[in-house]
Formats: sequence, C-alpha cells, structure tokens
Amino acid sequence: MKTAELAASDRSTLWHPFTQQQGWHDEDAPIIDHARGCVVVDTEGREYLDGTSSLWCNVHGHRHPVIDAAVKAQLDKVAHTTMLGLSHPGAIELGARLVDIAPDGLSRVFYSDNGATANEIALKMAYQYHHQAGEWWRSGYVCLQNSYHGDTIGAVSVGSIELFHSKYRPLLFETWAAEPGDVDAMEALLREHADTVGAVIVEPLVQGAAGIFLQPPGYLRAVRELCDRYGVFLIVDEVATGFGRTGTMFACEQEDVSPDFLVLGKGITGGYLPLAATLTTEKVYEGFLGAHEELKTFFHGHTYTGNPLACAAGLASLDVFEEEGTIAALQPKIALLEALLQEHVAPLEVVREIRQKGVMVGIELVGFPLETRMGHRVTLAARERGAIVRPLGDTIVVMPPLAVSESELRRLVTITAEAIVAATDGVVPEAPVTADSV
Repeated sequence: MKTAELAASDRSTLWHPFTQQQGWHDEDAPIIDHARGCVVVDTEGREYLDGTSSLWCNVHGHRHPVIDAAVKAQLDKVAHTTMLGLSHPGAIELGARLVDIAPDGLSRVFYSDNGATANEIALKMAYQYHHQAGEWWRSGYVCLQNSYHGDTIGAVSVGSIELFHSKYRPLLFETWAAEPGDVDAMEALLREHADTVGAVIVEPLVQGAAGIFLQPPGYLRAVRELCDRYGVFLIVDEVATGFGRTGTMFACEQEDVSPDFLVLGKGITGGYLPLAATLTTEKVYEGFLGAHEELKTFFHGHTYTGNPLACAAGLASLDVFEEEGTIAALQPKIALLEALLQEHVAPLEVVREIRQKGVMVGIELVGFPLETRMGHRVTLAARERGAIVRPLGDTIVVMPPLAVSESELRRLVTITAEAIVAATDGVVPEAPVTADSV
C-alpha cells in the first residue's frame, strides 16, 4: 500500500493509545517503515532521530546485530511455548541472569508481557502473601501522588494522575497517596494505616509519566527503612527507570535499596519485544508453597508469559550491555546532555524548568492555554526538523536510546530547542513570563 492508502486505512480502522482521534484524523503523522540505530524512517523515506526510545524502551538502538541474530536464531527453534506446565531454556537462562544483576535478596522471577501486568503481579502477590500468612486485613497500598504504574485496573488503583485515572475511580480499590519526596508524609500514612497496609509502591528516583519529576537524594532509602519499620513490602517499579535509563542498571542501586518486589519491563528486551518480569524474594516465594489442597498457588498467568523470542532478545540485550560496556559509555553522554540542555534550552524564556536524571529529561514550559496543545505543537515542530519527542501536557520529554551518539545528542537537543521556539512564537502563555517563572 502507498503512504496515502495506509494513512486512510489507519484513520478508518485504528484507535491509537493516549490519542484524541478527532485531532488525529487532521494530522499527517509519519508511518514508520524501518529503522537503524537511533533513527527511524517513514514510508516516504524521511528520517527522524528517535528521541523517545520508541516510548522509553529502546536501549541499544534499532536493528542491533547481536539482538537481531538472537531473535532470528530462536525463530529456527520455536517462536512460542507456554510456561504453564512447561519451561524452556531462554526463560531459565534469562531469569538466572536477571537475579544475578538485581539487588541482593531478589531470587525469583515471574514473567509477564508488559509493565502494567508486572505491577499487577506484585500487587496480587503482596496481597495473597499476607492473606496466606493470616493477615488478611493487610489489603491496602500506599503510592505516591502523581504516580503511574500502568493502565490495567490494579495498576490504575495505585496510580494518582488525575488526568489519566480520575474517570475510573468507581472501578478501583482504595489506596493512600503520599506527597513525593516527603518522608514525614510517608511515615504519617504508614502510621495511620499501619494495620491495613500491605505494600508501598514507588517509581524510584524519577516519576516518569508525571512529567519526569525527581525525588530528593535519600528518599528511596528512607522509604525502604519505613517499610521495614512498619512491616510492609516495598514494590519498586523500574519499568521506566530500569536497564540504564537513570545512569545505573537499576535506579534503586543508587541508594543501595533492595526492594521486596522489583518490577521490570520496557528495556528488558532492548525494546524489541513485549516482556516484563516481577522479581521477588525467597521469603515471598516460600509463602506460596504448600500441598495442592491448601490452594496456595499463585493463580495468575498470561498466554505469552516468558515468550521464547522475547527471552532471546532479553539475553542478547544483556550480552550487549556487557560486551559494549553500555553503562560506563553512558556517563559522558549524560554529562553532555546536561550541558547541551543548559546551553540551548534553559535560556529560552518559555522554559520553566528542566528535570534530568540520566537520559530521562522533562522540559516543562511555563504553561499555555489548554486549547493551544502547546506540548503537542512542539512535537510537531520537532518532527518537521527530523526528531521524535513526546509531550506530557506542556512538558516535553526527551529520552534517547542509551546507544545515542554524541553527535546525535547535539542534534536532538538543538532540534528540541528550535521546536520550542517555533511552536511558542506569538502564543501568549497563561501567566506572564517573568524572571521568577523561568
């Protein structure tokens, strides 16, 4: 099909995620045909820097030869086999390697196929563990304000972004949301609900979908200590922050925190195939052991749990991390990214704040009337200049693959700055731009 035919079929058939379809029908969005490295190419041959890592998941670039070869080799064996009553080498080997690189104490791996379901698994495991331990009343959860853990019902229940979650409140179970970064607020909630809380769930160091909001140093460590003091589990959601995105393999390493549940997704396969994993401790695992008639089984699973193709990609991605020294090579890029943002973006009058952790960047604009869709306008302007970025409201998110080169970083930041200038030119912000607001 030609590009025009594809676009027409898209508009008449598809429903895109997080997209107002009425506006979509008026746009000429790229249709991505192929990719290489950190560049994606549309059906018309136009090239774009992948400034969002294909929604925060691509790690080593597109069409990495090691990962490509691993997936192709697995195709010659078996594309899919269930893990209900069976196993396969890829799942076993990947599980062992995840345990090896995970924080101390995490020894068991339960696979699923996306971050939301991996968080659901952690929530259900925590609840069932307490129930089987005789503490059935420990059914509540503490999360953070403006948290995001996925779009399934349990994940939404521990989400706290009003725009995404408020409409579904009647469907959700009760949770308590603490002010991010405020240790006293977290302790007050745990103290007030000490008898009913089963787990605390947090995004470590960075709240991604909230707008790349950073937590103060020491906060995650303090939450771990509070969970120990009040006898509740700590669930750390590293779907977005894991696999090098914050500058270390896992964000919780930076505060020497070992959670009771570590939730992984997105970058686990290098961004190739859907796969997620929920890691937990031997203590939790043993809480589910028992005779068949005791019904302590964790009654949860997915058709594509531990898919062999995805596991092959995951193993190859870990090989690339080791062979290419990805984490070490990332450090100068993080420093360069910070310097480029300060040089090109920070001086812009319409930029309120730049938030960066590793290669996770949120550029918050001063705020424009909702109907202007300013964040979206910036992404369109960036696209015209050859880069893909994404908005979260009026916050522009830039999150390139870890494999991005220094020259690509320079081009990406330059394009982003130019796009902000072009999109905001002549548009009046909601509040006047003053020295105090930039």
